[in-house]
Amino acid sequence: MLGRVVDALGVPIDGRGALSDHERRRVEVKAPGIIERKSVHEPMQTGLKAVDSLVPIGRGQRELIIGDRQTGKTAIAIDTILNQKQMNSRATSESETLYCVYVAIGQKRSTVAQLVQILSEANALEYSILVAATASDPAPLQFLAPYSGCAMGEYFRDNGMHALIIYDDLSKQAVAYRQMSLLLRRPPGREAFPGDVFYLHSRLLERAAKRSDQTGAGSLTALPVIETQAGDVSAYIPTNVIPITDGQICLETELFYRGIRPAINVGLSVSRVGSAAQLKAMKQVC
Repeated sequence: MLGRVVDALGVPIDGRGALSDHERRRVEVKAPGIIERKSVHEPMQTGLKAVDSLVPIGRGQRELIIGDRQTGKTAIAIDTILNQKQMNSRATSESETLYCVYVAIGQKRSTVAQLVQILSEANALEYSILVAATASDPAPLQFLAPYSGCAMGEYFRDNGMHALIIYDDLSKQAVAYRQMSLLLRRPPGREAFPGDVFYLHSRLLERAAKRSDQTGAGSLTALPVIETQAGDVSAYIPTNVIPITDGQICLETELFYRGIRPAINVGLSVSRVGSAAQLKAMKQVC
């Protein structure tokens, strides 16, 4: 599936024919237990100095990218995928290569097409999979897309390889889930979201993990994206996702318009486990 664009059900939508080889996997899988895991200790270089020095990310970590619309959330995610080309060129074996899965939820088709073009021109599609559930797709497909993308990333994790998955963005998945729940006459709660909206994201993000040496030592790193309204990180969905993740990169509109890009608010951004994975040279610089 590498180099292909598929929908939430794994059907190719890039006009390049059917998949030559495929394997059926369950979309909803239980997250690895405590015994199967290992603490995060390997760096996952994004290629962005501001991120790698101030909020370092390790392989198997879950780092939230949060900010208002048009503050460069997707840009950080895409730059991370593009910069893996240089990192992967140094890899001596397949187990050192980092494969990327990008899940587009509720985005415009033109945006997804532009994204494919950027990755294609940079020859980044050879190690990437794109899962697209656009704004015109039904709500169930937008709800399902992150789980489908996660199942693809888990293939690499469970076979001793390393993968990065980006969910862009989970607030749109929550809106799709709200639509489905209200149609099913489920009782609404805060902001009309159903009561189990926390479980919606926790069961997804817990599947990102660093496996122990006995189970293959593979990893799945997650970069979920959440869009805020007027910088309100105390809204329902942001306050749900922040405690699930191992830190967050907060982006500010004011910094963005001042030309500071990536517009990271250093005071609010944190990486709770990434320092253990940070390179010694980078620690000395900081």
